[in-house]
Amino acid sequence: MSEQIEPSEAAPMSAWQAAAVDLAHCIRFFSRLPVPALPWEQDAHAPPSFPRLLRMIPVAGLVLGLLPAAVLGLALMLDLGPWLAATLSAAAMVLTTGALHEDGLADTADSIGGTTREKRLEIMRDSRIGSFGASALFLSLALRIGALAALASRIDGGAVVAAILVTASLSRTSGLMPLVFLPPARLDGMSQAVGQPAQKTFWQAAGIAVALAVLLGALGDLPATGIVLMLALSGLSGLAVTGFAKRHLGGQTGDIAGAAQQVAEIAALIGLLTVLGS
Repeated sequence: MSEQIEPSEAAPMSAWQAAAVDLAHCIRFFSRLPVPALPWEQDAHAPPSFPRLLRMIPVAGLVLGLLPAAVLGLALMLDLGPWLAATLSAAAMVLTTGALHEDGLADTADSIGGTTREKRLEIMRDSRIGSFGASALFLSLALRIGALAALASRIDGGAVVAAILVTASLSRTSGLMPLVFLPPARLDGMSQAVGQPAQKTFWQAAGIAVALAVLLGALGDLPATGIVLMLALSGLSGLAVTGFAKRHLGGQTGDIAGAAQQVAEIAALIGLLTVLGS
């Protein structure tokens, strides 16, 4: 009988195996997609270590955009019209992520009603949704659906699919900015538990996001100025949410990261729209 290898004696992973493990952890964290344990993965259920897997988040965002992009493309092929196609695509994204980012946006919006930092953090932990949160959710979905519908009425289906994939990758990269540039707002929150990413690693992830945006934009025949605006506005929106969190909470939380992703997604879609005309 061959001797079993103990976990501590397992051969070290190659660079691509480590990247695949990091990508799997990202997808499990950010979505409800079933991701099986990889053959060389020691613990598929371990909590994510953001300082390590940060570089794969742009790729994970791209993966999360595949189903919404496919749904929109299929709906357009079936001639369901741009508005219904955009709504179905948005619904597919919500189902894919389990409304993770939407929940963060709602909690962040509700915290606006808090008069002190401590009260705001308390509100953000409350699972109930208030009027600010409900309004933010409605506006976020309306703006995203409206932007996708406008895109679908101005460019062909392949270009819209590319736009969804670019936006999914860029927005999740921008959503990291509060986590990278601010300390955790509380000592017992998720952002504290997963660890604060290094700025150097974030810029590596940003470089991957830019490369994916340029490649997908070229494949989808998106205008170069539109890609530039998507990059600029998603990044600026991430910085804006980071500045808001600093003033509002003195730090960041996972909810703030979710809000940053939502704002960046809307900003990127609108940025592309502005160069397409009517």
